Amino acid sequence: MAEKARAALVPTQGIPVLILKEGSTRTAGQEALRNNMMAAITVAEMLRTTYGPRGMDKMLVDTIGDITITNDGATILDKMDVQHPAAKMLVQIAKGQDEEVGDGTKTSVIFAGELLKAAEALLEKNVHPVVIVNGYKRALEEAVRFANEKLAEDVSIEDLETLKKIAATALTSKAVHGVRDHFAEIAVKAVLQVVEERGGRKYVDIDNIQIIKKHGGSLFDTKLVYGIILDKEVVHPGMPKRVEKARIALLDAPLEIEKTEIDAEIRISDPEQMRRFLEEKENILRSFVDKIVGVGANVVVCQKGIDDVAQHFLAKKGILAVRRVKRSDMEKLERATGGRIVSNIEDLTENDLGYAELVEERKVGEDKMVFVEGTKNPKAVSILIRGGLERVVDEAERVFRDALSVVADVVKVPKVVYGAGAFEIEVAKHLKDYANKVGGKESLAIEAYAKALEGLVATLIENAGLDPIEKLSELRKAHSQEDGKYYGINVYSGTVEDSRKMGVIEPLAVKVNALKAGTEAATMILRIDDIIAATKAKEEKEKKEEKKSSEE
Repeated sequence: MAEKARAALVPTQGIPVLILKEGSTRTAGQEALRNNMMAAITVAEMLRTTYGPRGMDKMLVDTIGDITITNDGATILDKMDVQHPAAKMLVQIAKGQDEEVGDGTKTSVIFAGELLKAAEALLEKNVHPVVIVNGYKRALEEAVRFANEKLAEDVSIEDLETLKKIAATALTSKAVHGVRDHFAEIAVKAVLQVVEERGGRKYVDIDNIQIIKKHGGSLFDTKLVYGIILDKEVVHPGMPKRVEKARIALLDAPLEIEKTEIDAEIRISDPEQMRRFLEEKENILRSFVDKIVGVGANVVVCQKGIDDVAQHFLAKKGILAVRRVKRSDMEKLERATGGRIVSNIEDLTENDLGYAELVEERKVGEDKMVFVEGTKNPKAVSILIRGGLERVVDEAERVFRDALSVVADVVKVPKVVYGAGAFEIEVAKHLKDYANKVGGKESLAIEAYAKALEGLVATLIENAGLDPIEKLSELRKAHSQEDGKYYGINVYSGTVEDSRKMGVIEPLAVKVNALKAGTEAATMILRIDDIIAATKAKEEKEKKEEKKSSEE
């Protein structure tokens, strides 16, 4: 195959014509397709064991020895450092799923793997890849239509119990299973607090929910703060550590004398001049503080530095000050307190001040933090995660992002479906009937699509240590009954039960997006029949050096 990459024989002359750069390789036809499919299926198989509430965890060790223990799909794929180009496509699909809906990354990747496995059987029967791709696309369109029209149920964002179940479902397969009800409640409260109306539609920006991690304590000590936590301490020991009914000045300007950008020389011939020079610096800093006091502020949060002299004046006036706060935290404070970030102290007015019931420095673990609580109508909140082990706290953060995302998805698109395999089995059942109506070779691809959906449920069952053949047949039987669309597998008891009673509810947006992402990845790989790989820069450099040394 490699020879084909570099030369094509001209029949009349027999002279090789070089087309690609020396060292380039080409794999074509069935071999290229199978290589790509095998790489993608291998990635899906690696994630397979982490799927579902009984899924296992992965330990990932990076080049510098840092350890990550998780079963979060997006994190595993991100840390794996995949090299094969087809496998990289799956990683990108998973990232897209994570950015779009925040959950369902494992579902999309494992589903793509199942679709490719099903396609393999069709390719052996000489079904052309284009026919399979068209069949898969048609099956996807029908699955999405069926899910929207027949399976999805409307949910109100006032229905807190349902929202908690949705959050708890996202938390089920994680290391924090024991505290999932506590975490689910926090996630729902946090999301509902930052909901906004935009053009008649509800919108949630997860970035307005600040997550602060501090190991020590228990996961049950994790709490929601209606305000912002600053991972900073009060700058001067003479300042108050607690201010009630705080009027907060948000400054994006330094409270210090900045050095000029040009070199300047000051000639002083008299000690009095030196004293006046130093006094002038003090007077400027005092005027800054007087301005802050004049507008009625009793708390200063500064993005830049605060001079020691300014700290002294602020402390004398009983003002609590925090410096070098991150821009993102400043923006969250602005949203939470109703204040406005001011870039020039001279422009500061009373209307620019934010308000909070309490600003207090507290010790959390080994560090001191400033809590800004009881803000007017906080459109930014904070979650303080505690846990006995640093890696548990890291996993808890990943968990929260999933739980917050699914609640936000339901707020944006208030439709849900039932999980535990109920959704996949019902869609697969409908697609099998649909395939009979379509007929022709495409019907084989639609049936393969249905089989791939059942493969997701089989994975769920296998990871619970149950027999997939037996349980799948029980599920199919349950779904053939009236109202059978709600039946899924209880992975703890090993029985087929009504998902409504189990409380396994998932956002429609997550399921539909996972189907779209998985189908897109599989069809993209099936359409590739030629791989032309250029020589690596390092290898090329070595060859040049060898050639040069041999010439010398």
